[in-house]
Amino acid sequence: MITFIAAILVVILILAGLYESWADPISVVLIVPLAVLGAAAGLLIGGMDNNIYTQVGLVLLVGLAAKNAILIVEFAREARAKGQGVLEATIEASRLRFRPILMTSLAFILGVLPLVTASGAGAVSRQSVGTAVFAGMIGVTALGVFFTPALYVLMQKRRKSASGSLTHDDKD
Repeated sequence: MITFIAAILVVILILAGLYESWADPISVVLIVPLAVLGAAAGLLIGGMDNNIYTQVGLVLLVGLAAKNAILIVEFAREARAKGQGVLEATIEASRLRFRPILMTSLAFILGVLPLVTASGAGAVSRQSVGTAVFAGMIGVTALGVFFTPALYVLMQKRRKSASGSLTHDDKD
C-alpha cells in the first residue's frame, strides 16, 4: 500500500512541475481510484487475494490511468491557452482524444489477457498481475473517459473560485 501511495505522490509531483499548477495534476490523479476499483472488482470476481503481484499491478495501473487522463488534460490545457473556455476546451479535448484512448487501452487490455489465463509453473503470480491490470484497465477506460473531463472542469472551477481573480482562463 505504501508503494501505491508513493507512486501516486511521484505522479502528482512530476505533473505539478510540468504543469506549474496543482489543479491539473490533481484532476489527473483523481482517476486512479477508478482503476483500483476495477482491479478490486476483478480480484473479487476471480477469487484472488491482494498479494505482492497484485500490488505491482496496482502501481502499473497508476501510470496507465494517469496516461489516459493526461491525454485529455493536456489537450484541454492547449485549447484553453488558445482562449477557449473551460467547458468548451474540455469537450473538444475529450472528443479529440476519445478514439486514441480507447485504442491504446483496448490494445493493452488484450495484451495482458494471456496473463489472466496463464497456466503452468508460476501461473498464480501471472494471474494476479494480469487480473488486477486487466480489470483495472477496463474500469478506468470505461469510467475514465467520462470522469476525467468532469474532474478537470471541477478542478478548474475550484481553482478559479480559490484564486478569486478574473482572467481570460475563466470563461464559462
